[in-house]
Amino acid sequence: MAMGAPLALALMISGMGSAYVMFGPGGVDLLLASAYSAMDNFLLVSLPLFIFMGLVLEKSGITDDLFGMIHKLMGSVPGGLGVGTVLICALIAAMAGVSGAATVSLGIIALPAMLKRGYHKRLVTGTIMAGGALGFLIPPSVLMIVYAFLARESVGKLFAAGLMPGLMLAGIYMIYILIRCRLNPSLGPATPPEERYTTREKLQSLRHIIAPGLLVVTVLGCIIGGVTSPSEASAVGAAGALLIATMRGKLSWGLLRYVMLSTTKITGMLIWIAIAAVFFSRIYMGLGAGMVISDMIDDFSLSPYTVIIFMLFSFFLLGMFLDDFAILFITVPLYVPIVRELGFDTTWFAVLFILSMQSAYLTPPFGYNLFYMRSVAPKSITIVDIYRSALPFVALQILGLALIVAYPSIALWLPGLLF
Repeated sequence: MAMGAPLALALMISGMGSAYVMFGPGGVDLLLASAYSAMDNFLLVSLPLFIFMGLVLEKSGITDDLFGMIHKLMGSVPGGLGVGTVLICALIAAMAGVSGAATVSLGIIALPAMLKRGYHKRLVTGTIMAGGALGFLIPPSVLMIVYAFLARESVGKLFAAGLMPGLMLAGIYMIYILIRCRLNPSLGPATPPEERYTTREKLQSLRHIIAPGLLVVTVLGCIIGGVTSPSEASAVGAAGALLIATMRGKLSWGLLRYVMLSTTKITGMLIWIAIAAVFFSRIYMGLGAGMVISDMIDDFSLSPYTVIIFMLFSFFLLGMFLDDFAILFITVPLYVPIVRELGFDTTWFAVLFILSMQSAYLTPPFGYNLFYMRSVAPKSITIVDIYRSALPFVALQILGLALIVAYPSIALWLPGLLF
């Protein structure tokens, strides 16, 4: 991986080499068994459909209308556009399931509009990148689906567990923006009186949230309420996204071609990594990695919470150099059995992992949202500006992580109520 090899190849080659050296030619047969094991899971059907849903909505122009709505509703408040941007990011996260969609689309739409209105460039870029990372926690999250597949967890339970922490983190971001802009209004000035709107215009702008809001509520309600399986709900979401695109006059063969090709590429990448990771983890655990770590815990007399903190620290370090799926496939098969043996709730640990991946997307030098922002930001915003803008929000994410470690009920209350 340090040489730049694709993750699937790196896992496959190291796994096959280790299997052959340790177990002989018969060890390579594990690859076939691992491929069948990885693919024999109906949950994977939901992956391409949720990705398809998010791409269709992204290309249908909903983000433009949502930002226009926020400008009318909250532009008169210092920092209001920043708060509204976080709200839009949370909504896009619930529609798209991935981090990049909100970061790129709002980087194109909201970034120039907020800079034009006098917002500080670091506050704007940090807000968009941190808000975009909410796609990990707020369901339907693609990363959660893959986590559930690897850890053999209930997707509905993970979605329910991620909802409250996701909303809590969005609230922390909004409070931070409002406080900073209250203390220093030049960071996020209110719109001048001549650009403000009447109450009637504000109420009329709310119509833009009806269609995406109904789709999100329908999809999540079907999953969390137990009406459908995640795979069936993903089909409902994909059909709903096509309906919205049709109603907006955006549906075309060009859009469908782009969305279907992109969905196929993303899904193909994830499936290859999944096969290689299942194979690698079987070899890794077969060599006794789990027992080594268990023995270390016993030998050093580490408390269970100390072990959890070490795991979270490892996520933070790995996040500086690896992407979220690489960390997921490498660590989850190893860590989850240990977490279960220590007596912790594995759903709670899943939320801790997903929240750690939000920090991974914002920590230099290898943070995807940093690169997404660089690709759409004007030349006046340097990469140093982008790195510095992320740091306060990484600190807020660590605060959110500490709250969930200290108060597991934040993550476990809703799944406990529903399941």
